[in-house]
Amino acid sequence: MIDDHPGVRWLRGPEQHAWRAYIVASLRLRQRLHRELTEAHAISLVDYEVLVCLDAVGDPARMTDLAAQLGSTKSRLSHQISKLEAAGLVRRRPDPDDKRGVLTELTTPGRRLLTQAAPTHVRGAREHLIDLLTPQEQITVGTVFTRVLEHLDEAEGRRDTLTGEEAWQSGRMQTP
Repeated sequence: MIDDHPGVRWLRGPEQHAWRAYIVASLRLRQRLHRELTEAHAISLVDYEVLVCLDAVGDPARMTDLAAQLGSTKSRLSHQISKLEAAGLVRRRPDPDDKRGVLTELTTPGRRLLTQAAPTHVRGAREHLIDLLTPQEQITVGTVFTRVLEHLDEAEGRRDTLTGEEAWQSGRMQTP
């Protein structure tokens, strides 16, 4: 039986409820936001997030920095960027300051798509999350997940994830 592991602090009652609600709600929220973006603008949520991140951190962005901001691996991001590049939404070029580095930037069509898709995404984020929370709950959620990001950065031995206003200064990224 799963409970037969001594020393494990199993989740019980409210802890288990909080964890399961978070897991299921966050997955379904991302699925819903993805569906809304795909139907309205033919862009996936994951691709939209890349465009937002490029816009928020300022392009051109180094691929390593972009991967860190998105919580992605360089290889997964490279595949995603290849797809966006083939669609004409981003372009890559060598970093003139570091011959091993690659810079990625939004193209005019990429910036236009981002501008068109942003209202759809923000409406979805408001309808399916933000407007369901009181102002105090919004602050609490922001505080909690900033703490989680900081903990994960520390556990992974890095401090390159933007949090709070830094990361979402454009206002276009509204996912949890």
